[in-house]
Amino acid sequence: MTDTKQRIFDAAERLIAGQGYSATSLRQIIAEAGVNLASVHYHFGSKEELLDELIHRKADPVNQKRLELLERAKAAAAPGPVPVETILKAFLLPVAKVANADPQFVRVMGRVLGEGLMPQIVEKHFRPVVERFCAELRRSVPELTEEEFGWRRHFLIGAMSHTMCGRPEAEGDFETRIGYLIRFLVAGFEAPAVKPAEVNA
Repeated sequence: MTDTKQRIFDAAERLIAGQGYSATSLRQIIAEAGVNLASVHYHFGSKEELLDELIHRKADPVNQKRLELLERAKAAAAPGPVPVETILKAFLLPVAKVANADPQFVRVMGRVLGEGLMPQIVEKHFRPVVERFCAELRRSVPELTEEEFGWRRHFLIGAMSHTMCGRPEAEGDFETRIGYLIRFLVAGFEAPAVKPAEVNA
């Protein structure tokens, strides 16, 4: 990576973490990085593409580690399903390790969460990995209906987002937070399936 591109990344991350994505202009990023507008357009094209690449370079190693852990877990459990707790640890612990090493990027993600950009971010950078993990979770809880599993999956993504980004004042490192979350989610996914008569009770 060129020095200019790294300076643009660093400036964008600092500014978005501090004031949010919408409030951060390309002019501010240029001034903070000490580069000209042509440099930003040459490397990224637009502010949206800059954010995409900023997230990609942090998310890609996390996703690779997640899949590596999942494949190990599948091999160890074969031919049976992987335990729910093992799947959740493989999905969530790599996030916690990166977050502890780079809390400023967590603030960036908190900003995009607060600005309602997370659905687009998940679709662009996390969807294939989320689908692989959810397929394994589905094998581990076959007694759930598709509707109920869909809701539990929805709660997983929401709880993860808010655990990582929604309480900046929370005490404890990210691995501690994720430990609490994993225990909570294991109980949720392993809870008995709702009987049809109980859905609207």
